[in-house]
Amino acid sequence: MRALNKGWVRARVLAVFMLVVQGGMAAGSALWGLVGERAGVQAALVLAGVSCVATAALSFVWRLPTAPADVSPWNHWRIPTVVKDLEVALDDGPVLVTVEYLVDSHQAAAFVHAMREYEHVRRRDGASRWGIYHDTEVPDRYVETFLVDSWAEHLRQHARLTQADRKLEDRIHTFVRGQPKVQHLIDARRDITAHPRSDD
Repeated sequence: MRALNKGWVRARVLAVFMLVVQGGMAAGSALWGLVGERAGVQAALVLAGVSCVATAALSFVWRLPTAPADVSPWNHWRIPTVVKDLEVALDDGPVLVTVEYLVDSHQAAAFVHAMREYEHVRRRDGASRWGIYHDTEVPDRYVETFLVDSWAEHLRQHARLTQADRKLEDRIHTFVRGQPKVQHLIDARRDITAHPRSDD
């Protein structure tokens, strides 16, 4: 599990690195081509050199963290149960996950603020269409929802929570009464293919 966890971290870092390098080359080519066309090649080269020096100087202002985040696994989630008669394949989906929280009114603002931070964790781990909703009939009830592409992708989420995420989740739980209630709903269209309608 530890190797799997660090493997996905390396994959995400490599993907971001490739995006920055290749995107930077494409955008830089267009930018300096435009500058060279408008101001001349010599001016473009001088500005490019000044930009390199300025970029290097920014490393003294915006430093990377001195200690890397702890990406060791923190797999504390309960593996979702599936009823006996329901066969769920790994590629079935999308999967809608809902998490119900009970929060006192005086803690509501802090809770929602913390949940907005938690959105980044959910999306990093493969979620989409994330939202946090306040029940209009039960004032202390909040429901977090997010979509995951497949059942396999949701199972991977259980291996992607890290020790670095623990501090934020612990802070969220200080605003919550009791344990959050988690539900997993899978796209019902799979039932059509699994049990096609037979017309006499």
